[in-house]
Amino acid sequence: MIFICYNHIKEGVNLKIKSAIYGFVIGDAMGVPIEFEDREKLMKSPVTNMLGYGSYDVPKGVWSDDTSMTLATMDSIIVNKNKLNYNDIADKFCEWINNAKYTATNEVFDIGTTTKYSLMRYWNNNIDATKCGGTGISENGNGSLMRMLPIAFYCFYNKMEDNDIINIVRNTSSITHAHEISIIGCYMYVKYIIFILSNNNKTESYKLLQKIDYSIFNKDNINLYERIIKDDISKYSLDTIKSTGFVVDTLESALWVILNTENFNEAIIGSVNLGGDTDTIAAITGSIAGILYGYDSMNKKWIKDIKNKKLLNKYIYEFTDTLNL
Repeated sequence: MIFICYNHIKEGVNLKIKSAIYGFVIGDAMGVPIEFEDREKLMKSPVTNMLGYGSYDVPKGVWSDDTSMTLATMDSIIVNKNKLNYNDIADKFCEWINNAKYTATNEVFDIGTTTKYSLMRYWNNNIDATKCGGTGISENGNGSLMRMLPIAFYCFYNKMEDNDIINIVRNTSSITHAHEISIIGCYMYVKYIIFILSNNNKTESYKLLQKIDYSIFNKDNINLYERIIKDDISKYSLDTIKSTGFVVDTLESALWVILNTENFNEAIIGSVNLGGDTDTIAAITGSIAGILYGYDSMNKKWIKDIKNKKLLNKYIYEFTDTLNL
């Protein structure tokens, strides 16, 4: 009986992780060919299926740095047997850049500037990975937000206290993005996922996100997230949602879509057609929608079009095995 119950729990964990990762990858791959596309153009001719080429010379179903760095983070947790080793995570990121590991087609084609220079500092200077991230106000892109999904699962299934979650998020983000604005966005994303994994619906989870005590953070930095924390981001009109690579804008966009759609496919289509930084916004949106609506709700053609599902499944199953239950 105990064995049966354990397997049932494990299958449930695996399905949550699978749903989140596939949701993330679908959003990423759907967004890749139209990254930086103008919203007005997309609204006239919306994207509803996987496309190839476009912004990058890659076929349909290929994921970007968002997924590669997410898989690298998962792999580090796997090889370190459910422990976080920030230098090893950075090593895995360097394997991705230098050897095209964790890619869909053995090709690296999209690296953010802040990420690239942070990893160069780590690789060339042999310093602690958490001291390598960009600290400038202009270095608050979404390059660490986009790889936080495994950290949310790690913190939830290891039953981390909030102070530990903040420190883990800070250290993980700081490998590439060390400014507090980026850290706040990563923390909010991780907490929102944890609230959903705790059996709260999307609206309840959003209200819980707003109730968090953010006083540990600099007031000016936290005020940048005012539309999420103090207002109701879902009530803003579409024309006020800025779908840029700025971490605040990316998180606002993803939450806006999640709170204004009712199923997985609608969330993906809504996020990719915002334009701008489509791959990351749709990946973040897809990860949340995947947990909310489940793998079986996903467009089967989109799943079929994803490249290198064998690699995705390998890390999904190994990551599930690694987490404490």
